[in-house]
Amino acid sequence: MADLIAKDAGLSIAELSSLLDVINEPATILALDYRILACNQAYQSIYGEGGRVLERTCYDVSHGYSVPCDQAGESCPLKRCHETGQRQRVLHLHNTPDGEEHVDVEMNPVRNAQGELVCYLEIMHLVKEARATPGEGDGMVGRSPAFSRMLEMLRRAAPSDIAVLLLGESGTGKELAARAVHDGSRRARGPFITVECSGLTESLFESELFGHERGAFTGAVGRKKGLIEAARGGTLFLDEIGEIPLPQQVKLLRLIETGTYRTVGGIEPLHADFRLVCATHRNLKQLVDQGQFRQDLYYRISAFPVTLPALSERPEDLTLLINSLLVRIPGAEQVSVTEQAVKVLRQYSFPGNIRELRNILERGMLMTDDGRIGVQHLPPECLHVAEGAASAPYSGFPDEEVIPLDQLERYYLQRITSRFSGDNRSLAEHLGVSERTLYRKLSRLK
Repeated sequence: MADLIAKDAGLSIAELSSLLDVINEPATILALDYRILACNQAYQSIYGEGGRVLERTCYDVSHGYSVPCDQAGESCPLKRCHETGQRQRVLHLHNTPDGEEHVDVEMNPVRNAQGELVCYLEIMHLVKEARATPGEGDGMVGRSPAFSRMLEMLRRAAPSDIAVLLLGESGTGKELAARAVHDGSRRARGPFITVECSGLTESLFESELFGHERGAFTGAVGRKKGLIEAARGGTLFLDEIGEIPLPQQVKLLRLIETGTYRTVGGIEPLHADFRLVCATHRNLKQLVDQGQFRQDLYYRISAFPVTLPALSERPEDLTLLINSLLVRIPGAEQVSVTEQAVKVLRQYSFPGNIRELRNILERGMLMTDDGRIGVQHLPPECLHVAEGAASAPYSGFPDEEVIPLDQLERYYLQRITSRFSGDNRSLAEHLGVSERTLYRKLSRLK
């Protein structure tokens, strides 16, 4: 079958394989029925595992599936390529010797001289900006559908110089996303400069961004290079851009539109050379309607908006994030989280997102004496296992995690007193104890 397709394409299997070897990334030639006809050395080294890959199906090698990806609940680039006749790209999780990893799959139709579709050229672009397994480093981690959709958007934007606007709640990892855009761009060898817009006054913002000349203002004893100059050839990341004062928005708009700027106290215009990435947790459209953000600036920075999912929107990633953060937190390499503590965390909404999860783990690491973060080491706000827990005994602890009764009472009282809106007499009635008994227990609690 492979020989027939190669003959129809006017090439031998050996010629197909030699053509693939000029491609640095893993690449294959696929038959119309998903079988691998040829592959390069890069593909063989990652997916071959010392075994045979030719004549096996792509979905078997990449995923271990017995059916095509679209029948296993995923998007199949080969099927979409067949239906449209056009090149397709899709982000997948593929099996590798190091575990599952994100791969940007590119599928190209191959036609013979008569214009007939005879096979497909598949190129695997390995995603280095994010991991799907726990590991060291500061990059993004995730494998949920919401995370994969966000990552695919970042991958599509990265190669160009288009302005990217990162949207999402506080603590969702917007700076990591901005770094991923930078690392995937042609400017990856250049600097990545972050500007924290929320902590800068009007005068300080202008001086930090544009730089100043000696004598420009009181205290300017020398020339200072601005962050725009520092970002030359790289990426300028404006974090919390919604906090920039209106007067400075005008100057930022002029910079973006003209590509030139002047230092504070300077005369000659200077040329800027950076890729712009912005981020905010605020609703910029609403700020525009309220007159707090310039509409023309909004359209300049939002050419390619990408929304980062909240942690509550990617519950499948919780365990992965916990294990990854424990590797990254200094001193927590040998710390683990009990199964019951993970169950409790799964029911928590995480208003602070990943940043809050890290704080919870750092606190738990200090509270535990045996290296295992249990339910008793979680903050009180995490201990609402169910809405009805206030009127029922807490039964969330597993048999293997024996908690002293006085500790269990302490956890329950901490939680219920923070939520109960009535006075102590009413609370005592609800708990079925005297007001004096409740007072004594609360005194011990303090």
